[in-house]
Amino acid sequence: MRISRTLPVAAAVAAAGVLSLTAAPAQAAEYSSALKIKGVQYDAPGRDSNKCSGGNTKDEYLTIKNYSKTANVNLKGYKVKDAAGNTFTFTKSHTLQPGDYIKLRGGRGTDSDAKNVVYRQNCNFIWNNDKDTIYFYKPSGSRADVHSYTKTANDRDGNGYITYHG
Repeated sequence: MRISRTLPVAAAVAAAGVLSLTAAPAQAAEYSSALKIKGVQYDAPGRDSNKCSGGNTKDEYLTIKNYSKTANVNLKGYKVKDAAGNTFTFTKSHTLQPGDYIKLRGGRGTDSDAKNVVYRQNCNFIWNNDKDTIYFYKPSGSRADVHSYTKTANDRDGNGYITYHG
C-alpha cells in the first residue's frame, strides 16, 4: 500500500521556490552610508523663540553619527533637508572618526570639533513640532538616510527627542 501525504499549499509552493513574493511589513529604506541620523531634538525645550539673542533654536538639533567601524568620514558637502525644503549644507570640513558624532544645532555659534557641534547660523527652527521628514544627503546627491516622524507616533515620552539608529 502506498501512502501519499499532501503538503499544505504554502509549503508545496515554497518547496517549488515560487513563494518569493510574500508580503512583508513596510520598512524605511536602508541606505549604504557610514553616516546616519542618530536622533533629533525636533522640539526645543520651553516655549519656541527664534530670536537670535535669548531664543532657544540652539536647543533644537540633529545628531549625525559615523557608524563605520574603520572609516573616517568628512561631513563637507553633506546636506540636511526638511519636508518643506529648508536645507543646510556642511561647507566646512568636519571629520568624524568611527563611532563619533556631531550635533547640528540651530541658532548662531562657533563650530567646534572638540565639542562635536556645528551651528546652522540661522535662528529659525527647521523641524516642525508636530511632524516632519529629515533627509540626509551625501555630497554626491544620493541619500545617506531619511526619517519621518510624528509627535504622537514617535515621541512616546513627549520630550521632543526621537532616537533612530541608537
